[in-house]
Amino acid sequence: MSCNLSVSKSATAELIRQSAFGGTPGEMHIDFVSDGFGEGWLYIRLRCGRHAGTPIVRTDGVTLFAPNEQMNLLKGLNLDYFGDMSGGGFLISTPEGAKPSTCGTGFKLSTQL
Repeated sequence: MSCNLSVSKSATAELIRQSAFGGTPGEMHIDFVSDGFGEGWLYIRLRCGRHAGTPIVRTDGVTLFAPNEQMNLLKGLNLDYFGDMSGGGFLISTPEGAKPSTCGTGFKLSTQL
């Protein structure tokens, strides 16, 4: 487990909640999916379970798994969660040299700008 992804306390709490609700207590999977328009944007996707991933972070009772081929994308990033009266969502920091998405859930790498 050495990808250096940091997970905030609020994100940890929500990961635990979602994993329990989804039937895989303590196991969540993170990966990036491409936008549907071919513009090069990558967005985080969080799902319950392992999904053939490698464990990258264990924090306060939840293990986060990710695909081996995306380890470099996750390196040094921060996963956070916000919640308010209208709902909530996960946010991911932007890697150095990448352009952040306006919603905070993705980015476009500098090679794709």
